Amino acid sequence: MSVWEAILLGIIQGLAEFLPVSSSGHLELANVLFGIEGESNLQFIMAVHAATVMSTIVVFWKEIARLLRGLFQFRMNDETVFLFNILISMVPVGIVGLFFKDSVESLFTGNLLLVGAMLLVTALLLVFSNFAKVHVGKVTPKSAFIIGIAQALAVLPGLSRSGATISTGLMLGIRREEVSKFSFLMVLIPVIGMNLLELLKGGDGATLGSGVLIAGFMSAFLTGTFACRAMIRLVNKGKLLWFAVYCAVVGLVAIGVSIF
Repeated sequence: MSVWEAILLGIIQGLAEFLPVSSSGHLELANVLFGIEGESNLQFIMAVHAATVMSTIVVFWKEIARLLRGLFQFRMNDETVFLFNILISMVPVGIVGLFFKDSVESLFTGNLLLVGAMLLVTALLLVFSNFAKVHVGKVTPKSAFIIGIAQALAVLPGLSRSGATISTGLMLGIRREEVSKFSFLMVLIPVIGMNLLELLKGGDGATLGSGVLIAGFMSAFLTGTFACRAMIRLVNKGKLLWFAVYCAVVGLVAIGVSIF
């Protein structure tokens, strides 16, 4: 992988991780359409995922600090309830990771038909959420689990994690500010845990130069920080329909390319 390929993939990861357009789907598209073969490299995947985790921490550092202060008061409060709901949301994706990891990984083979179909599903979810009932509620254990199921299903390439979780939360009647915060914070522990497990496994034997890894990390971090802040504003203003149009167009193009 060249430095320029790393920058391109880092930008795609950083933008698509937070915007509701599917980072995994766009990376698959980039691999197929541009002939880039580095996305499957474990080192690079870990680097760009670590970058987007850092983006989330930078954007939400005040909220994370508040949650930790509340947690270490060792009593039931709003912060511990929120963190408890985060743990509940992790159950579905944990089950997928433990029992279906190999099956999920087998889907990442440049299957543009699957990517296109899942992008269309993402578009539908964004449309449905736009017409959901008034958003006034908070995250509850029940809604946290349902949002967690949406996150688990979003391991499919082309199904946006942020799009699925935010749309699900909005359709459950959770207020916009709450669901955007919950969606971005709920992914931190699973991604960090995944990277730690891969480190313990020792990787796949591939080696990338430090310049490539730094380029991918920095481009993913910078674009991820921008995209995370932008997505919060867009969710709060209810402006997600344009992303539905984008996902529908790209999905149809991907399906067309796969067929013809």
